[in-house]
Amino acid sequence: MNSNNHDGTHHHHLQPHTDNTSSRSQPQQQRRPRGFAAAAMGVSTVTTTINNNPRGSRNEREKEKERTKLRERHRRAITSRMLAGLRQYGNFPLPARADMNDVLAALAREAGWIVEPDGTTFRQSPPTSKLVRSFFFFFFQIMSVESPLSSSSLKSFPVKASLDFPPSVLRIDESPSPASLDSVVVPGRGSTECEKYGASPINSQDCLETDQLMQEGHMVEQVFNFLGTAYIPVYVMLGTGLINKFCQLIDRDAVRKELRLLKSLHVDGVFVDCWWGIVESQGPQKYNWSGYRELFNIVHEFELKLQVGLAFHEYEGNDSGGISIPLPQWVLEIGKENKDIFFTDHEGRRNTECLSWGVDKERVLKGRTGAEVYFDVMRSFRTEFDDMFVEGLITAVEIGLGASGELKYPSFSERMGWRYPGIGEFQCYDKYLQQNLRKTSSLRGHTFWARGPENAGNYNSRPQETGFFCEQGDYDSYYGRFFLQWYARSLIDHANTVLSLASLAFEELQMVVKIPAVNWWYKSRSHAAELTAGYYNPANRDGYSALFEVLKKYSVAVKFVCSELQISSDASDESLADPEGLTWQVLNSAWEQGLSVSGQNAFLCYDKEVFMRLVETAKPSNDPDHHHFTSFTFQPPLPLVERTICFSELNHFIGCMHGENAGTEM
Repeated sequence: MNSNNHDGTHHHHLQPHTDNTSSRSQPQQQRRPRGFAAAAMGVSTVTTTINNNPRGSRNEREKEKERTKLRERHRRAITSRMLAGLRQYGNFPLPARADMNDVLAALAREAGWIVEPDGTTFRQSPPTSKLVRSFFFFFFQIMSVESPLSSSSLKSFPVKASLDFPPSVLRIDESPSPASLDSVVVPGRGSTECEKYGASPINSQDCLETDQLMQEGHMVEQVFNFLGTAYIPVYVMLGTGLINKFCQLIDRDAVRKELRLLKSLHVDGVFVDCWWGIVESQGPQKYNWSGYRELFNIVHEFELKLQVGLAFHEYEGNDSGGISIPLPQWVLEIGKENKDIFFTDHEGRRNTECLSWGVDKERVLKGRTGAEVYFDVMRSFRTEFDDMFVEGLITAVEIGLGASGELKYPSFSERMGWRYPGIGEFQCYDKYLQQNLRKTSSLRGHTFWARGPENAGNYNSRPQETGFFCEQGDYDSYYGRFFLQWYARSLIDHANTVLSLASLAFEELQMVVKIPAVNWWYKSRSHAAELTAGYYNPANRDGYSALFEVLKKYSVAVKFVCSELQISSDASDESLADPEGLTWQVLNSAWEQGLSVSGQNAFLCYDKEVFMRLVETAKPSNDPDHHHFTSFTFQPPLPLVERTICFSELNHFIGCMHGENAGTEM
């Protein structure tokens, strides 16, 4: 209104005699813009209003920026779900940051076409199978979620109908000439609308269940064939109870018996954990490696290779006679006086599994920082076993960076009462991490954000039971995004600090960092369990690429724990777990960064089918770039010599890893 009055006054004072001329020269009224043009006009109108009203211009600009961010996050969330569906149900090896070009290339390759790096595409095989056509159909139906054009021109209709391919329902242009997206899939008349959930027809009761698509995908190839595939070295993990608390080798004959058996199975080497609680138990900087020296010499006798894990956490397990290896006693004594050296939950309970990352740069350990303590252990180890490094006996060193030796917060610790599939709790309430949080929020200009979430539930809560992790929860608010970014950045900073020192100790030797497989609640929007573990990886964000950039800086290999094969379908439904989706995200994100990836089984397994799926994960047959693990650490039942039932399966598994066995029918 004000704008029109202003314009009228302007013309009246400047050229009152040209009104008729102006009206005659005025162009005909155009159609009202729609779609993106309307959105652009809306932005233009907002900009004009801002320019005419300088007082509120700043607030309006900030609001428009936030609206733009929300639209972009929504768009990315849709794309993420599309890509996750193709990875999970189509086994497409899409990179972590895939775009539509990657999707189309993967679909074309699956259909038998050749796609060159520059995008040139041509066909060199027979026409596509029904399964591949159904995936094309599934993909373009989901495309209607994001594209207004697709949603108006391609009507949603039951996927069941697509499997029979009636000519009136679906037409696919198989000519090698280029075609637009609109010309590839054309729905026929009479198709019914599916119920809307994110505009995706896959959720309709009339549509084919995604499990059925996945089952049909597995029916295409029912035989795993690994003969002639890449050679992946296999290392078997030795038991924790071989070395006592005085760093003495307990039973030399039992060690030789086990190594003799492993040698007969043609394993490449063994993996041994060296425990901080044993090595430095006598006092600060008083190191004792005698038991490990004797063990390594016996391994050398059998001409096996060694991978060593430096374990800076405590151990409590029942697989080695119920032994317990706490942190060094002198560290625990400090902890009695200063409990804030340990991770702390919202209720103030301390977790003594490992030191808080808040002490990495605090001189609270007899005049040393946490990072300096770790470095002194690594330097002592490197000096003690220098001869074995020179001979090439030790091929890799795994750096323990958190609870269970994995890079994670101890957010789902059973000693604190956690039970699967609880979301866990944030572990940032010791005074050192709280000081860092206050400093970060102050620099951001929001000192009132210097706190942990008040509505994040407890260890065994479900996401929908909390105000923070539920749909439209606070995790995606201004404060929630700030807190989660800080929480994840603390994890990345810890890795950066320790690895920068480890690179000085081990120089050109391969270093390894273990990444946890927190796959429960992966199908929810918030990915609550990953958030409390320190991985800011909700449905609309990649929570691993920033960490992998740090690992790449130090040429560190990623060890991924393959735990997906032990989750039943019922448990998966209850916990919204997606082990395969998480596995593909982590592996592709690491490979995209050019990192080496190794694997480890999380649970003891005897089943041949489980073994074969581990091999398929280690060397995916449908990866066009032929990525594969650089090694695999097998955690066997302990003691191994007493469990003869799995020897034939284990021997076959090792042969498949080496590319010497064809595989087995599933």
